[in-house]
Amino acid sequence: MSPKPEKHYAERIGWLRAAVLGANDGIVSTASLLVGVAAAQVAHNEILIAGVAGLVAGAMSMAAGEYVSVSSQADTEKADLDREREELSTNNKFERDELTEIYMKRGLDAKLAAQVSEQLMAHDALGAHARDELGLTEIHTARPFQAAWTSAVTFALGAALPLLVAWLFPGQMLIPWIAGSSLVFLAAMGGVAARVGGANMLIGAVRVAFWGALAMAATALIGWLFGTNPA
Repeated sequence: MSPKPEKHYAERIGWLRAAVLGANDGIVSTASLLVGVAAAQVAHNEILIAGVAGLVAGAMSMAAGEYVSVSSQADTEKADLDREREELSTNNKFERDELTEIYMKRGLDAKLAAQVSEQLMAHDALGAHARDELGLTEIHTARPFQAAWTSAVTFALGAALPLLVAWLFPGQMLIPWIAGSSLVFLAAMGGVAARVGGANMLIGAVRVAFWGALAMAATALIGWLFGTNPA
């Protein structure tokens, strides 16, 4: 009977990081923008216009930023693999000895390390060096388009939540509604993200909500200090 496959969370790192970052930024930045503009005592339609503009600009910024950042990582990975491929073709013995030394440092004796190195290089020399020398695996490989689209979409979804609240609850209670609901959204998102990643849900919820509250308090202060009363 074959053993039951274990459940691991590392394979989710790529898209989970981009999704959490996008949704968190969407809620925090848009809610903070709405609270800051509302604290300046401007008309309700101006608050909504600022929120929509923040949603669109933020989503595009997240997509561009993630794509550029992850593309740079992908370029570095490719350069390392190209260099390793060249070294394997020109100095195979040195590369085998290098891999043997790596395994010895991990606890294998010299003879076994040499056998493992030889067999792995016979099977997939570049793959062995990419994994054990460079630390590159399929799970952690940079995917620029995945990161860009995930960040943009999740940012827009996150930003839509406080924007919807601002549209539904105009008037004197606008700021409390936006701030309160956004903290709930952030805590829920932080908890779910922690659960998906196999971490503590309470810690994840509190961590995200704290920084969201701090951001909204800062922008509310700015709006109050520099805003003008239309009356």
